[in-house]
Amino acid sequence: MGWNGERRRYVVTFFRVLLVLLAVVQTTAFQGVKLKKKEHRNAYATMMYMGTPRDYEFYVATRVLIRSLVKLQVGADLIVIASLDVPLRWVRALEEEDGAKVVRVENLNNPYKGQENFDKRFKLTLNKLYAWSLVDYDRVVMLDADNLFLQKTDELFQCGQFCAVFINPCIFHTGLFVLQPSREVFKDMVHQLKTGKENPDGADQGFIGAYFPDLLDQPMFHPPLNGSNLDGQYRLPLGYQMDASYYYLRLRWRVPCGPNSVITFPGALWLKPWYWWSWPVLPLGIQWHENRRQTLGYAAEMPVIIVQSIIFLGILAMTHLARPSISKLCYRSSDKTTSLIQTGLKFMAIWSILAAYIVPFAIIPRTIHPLVGWTLYFLGSTALSSIAINSFLLPAIQVFVPLAGIFGSLLVMAYPWYPNGVVRALAVFGYAFCYAPIAWGSVGKVMARLQVSLEREQFLPKLAESSPTSGFNKLY
Repeated sequence: MGWNGERRRYVVTFFRVLLVLLAVVQTTAFQGVKLKKKEHRNAYATMMYMGTPRDYEFYVATRVLIRSLVKLQVGADLIVIASLDVPLRWVRALEEEDGAKVVRVENLNNPYKGQENFDKRFKLTLNKLYAWSLVDYDRVVMLDADNLFLQKTDELFQCGQFCAVFINPCIFHTGLFVLQPSREVFKDMVHQLKTGKENPDGADQGFIGAYFPDLLDQPMFHPPLNGSNLDGQYRLPLGYQMDASYYYLRLRWRVPCGPNSVITFPGALWLKPWYWWSWPVLPLGIQWHENRRQTLGYAAEMPVIIVQSIIFLGILAMTHLARPSISKLCYRSSDKTTSLIQTGLKFMAIWSILAAYIVPFAIIPRTIHPLVGWTLYFLGSTALSSIAINSFLLPAIQVFVPLAGIFGSLLVMAYPWYPNGVVRALAVFGYAFCYAPIAWGSVGKVMARLQVSLEREQFLPKLAESSPTSGFNKLY
């Protein structure tokens, strides 16, 4: 009995030691996770949410932003504030491939969506307020995805409780701002959302602008040389948010205040720099894509590009070898039906030519490199135009005149030695003025040739030897 009691005591002691070891391991692992979650005192943050037709494009832009900050070796954590409906595969890519820390949040309710001037694409931009909830950090630089960093900006973490750039003389821009996280401020912001605080645009820009109404009267930020943090609110120099439109006027940067560190693209949504057609319409688009090429790359889009290229080349080969003709499907039975058929074929020909220029633009991956995008566009337009040319016996040169005009306009816009943006704009207008008569003349020739082709017996043969007149006489 004594031996059994001693053995029982050893067993109990063994399990106690095992539980202690498990607790130590669990505590160590938990501490390791905590350290992994926070490696620096400060953070760069951006946000992602779903519900727009351009969710994927902004996902790509977010990844390029994160990768560019990694390439600059910034001394801060990289945070993505992502709504709960962001796909898990995107979250894993941001965390495992890009090195970001993803914070999942519920979408903040936007009480301004019923305003008269509300733009529904800004419905979820108030999620940006979650930046104030990142209380593990001393300072956070909140960023929009369309920022292009030219150099490291870690000195911004020395700024005060709130700092932003005035790219508008009276309104600061919320595409980049510095904040000191605070639970109290975050709770107050959420409370003011619920109580309906005045918001001019119903988005983050209007709300944050109204929350910090006195920023315009604050001093300019100059980072202390001793590396200490400032208190209070400060205006940031314009070099931290260089509006791309400033560049298009002179085709060079001449921002005298602050380091020329960050470019922002707050203009037209469909001319954001990640779209392949944005260059050479906007010269800075190629700089953003060069940044992507050096960081994220284009592996995600290349399978689609290869498949589309094969399809377009196959269409070219088939139309060259087979030379299909609508005439094999249409027969002339009476003058009335012939007239209707000719009208219908005219519409088909016109729409097939228009589709040849529109369809490639619509199906090419939007975020591919501009040089690849435009090359694939010309290949696709040529392939689809060849269908219309061979089907309706149209003159190839006149059908391809618009495509040649587009190519010429790209060359004019891409010319790199304009002294300023005004001369560049005048050159583009001059080219358009000279090209317009050529384009109009080609349209007239295509329509005339189409009419001749439709009236030919070879294009629209008779269904039988009998004419409409003989058929009419048979009735009487």
